[in-house]
Amino acid sequence: MEFNGNNLIEMGYRPAKWFKEAIEFINENNLDQDQIKTYLEPFRQPELVPLHETAKNFVINIRAEHESENDNVEKVINTMNILMKTPTLIEGAVMPDACPTGPAGNIPVGGVVVAKNAIHPGFHSADICCSVMLTDFGKADPKEVLDAAHSVTHFGYGGRPRGEQMPMSQELMDAFRENDFLNDEKLISIARSHMGTQGDGNHFLFVGTSRNTGNTMLVTHHGSRAPGAALYDKGMKVANRFRMEISPETLRENAWIPYDTEEGKSYWEALQLIRAWTKENHTSIHDAVLNKMEVEKEDRYWNEHNFVFKDGDLFYHAKGATPLDDKFLPDITGPRLIPLNMAEPVLIVKGTTNERNLGFAPHGAGRNFSRTQHKKSLAHKTIEEVFAEETQGLDVRFFTNEIDISELPTAYKSAKNVRAQIEEYGLCEVLDEVMPYGCIMAGDVQKNAPWKRKKKFRKG
Repeated sequence: MEFNGNNLIEMGYRPAKWFKEAIEFINENNLDQDQIKTYLEPFRQPELVPLHETAKNFVINIRAEHESENDNVEKVINTMNILMKTPTLIEGAVMPDACPTGPAGNIPVGGVVVAKNAIHPGFHSADICCSVMLTDFGKADPKEVLDAAHSVTHFGYGGRPRGEQMPMSQELMDAFRENDFLNDEKLISIARSHMGTQGDGNHFLFVGTSRNTGNTMLVTHHGSRAPGAALYDKGMKVANRFRMEISPETLRENAWIPYDTEEGKSYWEALQLIRAWTKENHTSIHDAVLNKMEVEKEDRYWNEHNFVFKDGDLFYHAKGATPLDDKFLPDITGPRLIPLNMAEPVLIVKGTTNERNLGFAPHGAGRNFSRTQHKKSLAHKTIEEVFAEETQGLDVRFFTNEIDISELPTAYKSAKNVRAQIEEYGLCEVLDEVMPYGCIMAGDVQKNAPWKRKKKFRKG
């Protein structure tokens, strides 16, 4: 009788890609029962890892201050209750700026979760190492800094055109080529072209003055751009292979790569290289502004707020949360930064791990409503009216010259409430504030997107 897949399943094996090859080998060599058992031993699959029966505990550092926030807070707590059943997780926390990011069970922005011996690509998402950098320009004129920055930065889709690219260090390119996840010439080419770019969405270049010193400061906010997105895609595929093999009950977005595997070690190293690329990206823009103005910086510091941090066999996944504990930062450069919105100060903070924060603080103001919902709520006004009302007294610019009202201050939670809850829950201490002068953002990149212009051209 011919051996088949049902026989494998009866022997306790779960369907897998190797079934076909094993069945062919067994039949071609006419193996007996004992020989079959011996042959299949290397294919023995690990026991399935079930979800936690009940959600692991997480600290809630958020509450609705207004009726409009009720739905947001309820969704955040609901998604955490599902998320915290993921087998690897042992504890978590929710920050005051939290908001949901997708279907129930997905980690919310403003969520911190601790996994044992596991890295979850879905918890850092495609915008790996979204981060902020500050450079102190001393007594430079804020307008001159913003003008210089406008002339050298780059927002929007894709990378810089040839002839305008900022160099990626040879050392970093070599390191990419030595990593299994990043050794991809197409990915490296993209990393080179995206150096010195800031993307779109809520990424920004902000100029303001220190409340303490009066010095002019430049702050940039962006992540790892296309190189990070490419690593995320690869990481999710590997994590999902492990999920199907060891924990199919786990939600796809919550899949993990076990750290004690070859893939886990390599992915961790890739994350550190993407971190280095992102820091180099921020630095390229800041240095270009300094060079344009022919001035020297007085100070500089940076931190991630969307990344994975390791402490022994514990992996802290911060989906939009600012690391406070020094153990999370291998290159501590100074205090940490919490931007709120373009009309509010960037907070300069410090803090330590306590029973509520797991070593983290909020990363910004978060959203109560989706971009679409926010735009609908303002449909009774023109875009120009909304812009004039919300940016009064500020020098706010959009790189595409198209206003994006979904990035104006009312698109975000009340900065006042977020700050009040930071204090109420004892999350961190504010050392200084960068008072807003102006900022640059991508703008509405959809309005005149290249593919839309092409369609119009064809119609003509």
